[in-house]
This record gives sequence, C-alpha cells and structure tokens, in this order.
Amino acid sequence: MVLALLCLAAAGCGARREAEQSAQRQVRAVQTAAEPEDAPAAAPARRRLPYCYTILLSGVDDARGGSDVNLLARFDAPGGRIDLVSLPRDTLLHTERASNKLNFAYASGGTERLRGDVENLLGVPVDFCVTVALDGFVALIDRIGGVDFDVPRDMDYDDPAQELHIHFTKGPQHLDGQRAMELVRWRKNNDGSGYPDADIGRIATQQAFLRAVLERAARIENASALAQVFSRYVTTDLSLGNLVWLAGQALALDRENIRFHTLPGDGAGYYRRESVYILDPEATLALVNEALNPYDQPITMDETDILVP
Repeated sequence: MVLALLCLAAAGCGARREAEQSAQRQVRAVQTAAEPEDAPAAAPARRRLPYCYTILLSGVDDARGGSDVNLLARFDAPGGRIDLVSLPRDTLLHTERASNKLNFAYASGGTERLRGDVENLLGVPVDFCVTVALDGFVALIDRIGGVDFDVPRDMDYDDPAQELHIHFTKGPQHLDGQRAMELVRWRKNNDGSGYPDADIGRIATQQAFLRAVLERAARIENASALAQVFSRYVTTDLSLGNLVWLAGQALALDRENIRFHTLPGDGAGYYRRESVYILDPEATLALVNEALNPYDQPITMDETDILVP
C-alpha cells in the first residue's frame, strides 16, 4: 500500500552510495521500456512525460487471497507531485471470470493479472507494482513506532473464522501495527451498521490514516531496520536503484503535493448477481487525465474499458 511507497526512503538509505550509481540508468530503462516497440501508437506523436511513472500499490488479504486495498500512483518528478488514486475493491471489470470485481483479479491470477486488468480498465500503463501482505503492513507500522490517529467512529466487529476482532471507540488514539490493520480493514459492525457510503467511507478512513503515516514516516530515524522489514514483507519489481531515486524525489516533496483521489462511481450497483462498484465513465476519464496519465496527450475514452451494465 502507500506505506510501502513511503518506506522506499528507508529501504534505499542503507545502500545509497552503491545504488545511486545505477539509479538514473535503471529509471531511464523503464522510461524506454514502458511502450514496447511493436505496440501501436494510441495517438499520433504521443510521448511519455520524462521521469513520470505509475506504480500499482496493493494490500493483500491473506485469509481470502484477494487484494483488499489497491491504489494506482503517478509519480511525477518534474511536476513535483504524487497522485494516489484508490481503486475500490468491488470495482466492476469487463471480464468473464467467476467474479467481475477488481479484488478477485489478484486472487485469480496474482500481480500480473491485476496489473493487466487495471491497465485495461483505465488505459494507463502500470510501470511498477508493490504488494504488501497483512503481516507486512503490521510489521511496517510497528517498525515506525505506531501512528497517532483520530478514529472516526465506534467499531465493533468479530469474524471468528479469520480470528479478526475489531473494537474501537471513536476518538484520538495511538495505533500499533495490529490495531492499524484492524482500522483499515473495518467495513461494518456486528449489527450490520457501517460507513453510510460503504466502501467509499472505508477508503476515506484509509486515506486519512495514510496521511498520518506520511507525517510519522517523515520522522523515521532507524532506516536500516525499516529496510529489513521492507525486504522481508514487500514484493516489488522496483530495483534498489529505482527505490533510492524515487525515495529521494519523494522526500523532497511538500506534503500538499501528495494528493489522494478515489475512482468516481456508484457502489450500489449489481452485475451478474454481484454487488459491484460501477464507474462513472466520464468522471473516471477526467480523473485519469488529471492524476494518472503519464503521456503528453490525453487518454481517450476508447482506450479505457469501463463496463456500465
């Protein structure tokens, strides 16, 4: 998740001297390889923006095998900003699999299937992937000493099958890794009450928590210890050189230039007898071009594959 991206700084610090020698070369390689030579040009004279990359960040639900939290980030170094777009777990995909939900993509085919589905859905190339399992999320939060957070509401949920028990009283508190994991996973109470806008409410809490993590991560001192946790629990195709370069760019940004968004749509929809989140095509395309497009020309509607039943 976003925590993994924020930890790139610590992951790279331990080997900065060695990695910096190859960082620029490795990042340029991604710029060149982002579009295969035999791929048709989507628009005349369209070019990738320099040093602008997309990173798919996923938190994997160990018990059920799906990616419970997914964000697509655009890292625009020259523009001095990072945009992170939350992809609701129930987002409707145009597929013929057993489930058309986005979080089933990882469960049925791992990172590469999820990457392909996101690219197909939004028309945006995914340059890198970062995946964190639940135990990794817990370990990373513990390693930074926990996070102070204002819990937005009372939470009372028990799932004995997963050994998951979530009990919070509304208000400010300090969250260790286990409690943080419970917070970001909570959707509803035992009596069925929950966020008024369902998963969109949960995403808002997750984004607020990640902003708090941003503030805490900025004060990290034990970088080498955090790097050990990162290497154990985080799966990524980013090289060490990429990590160091991205970390240096991220640390130089003002916090207001790290922006959170959510794919616009309706979570009350149904498709093939499933409750799904149906995207608003026009609003989604506008957000894609505002926050995710790595090209110097707009992405068009015919490059996306947004299913509206």
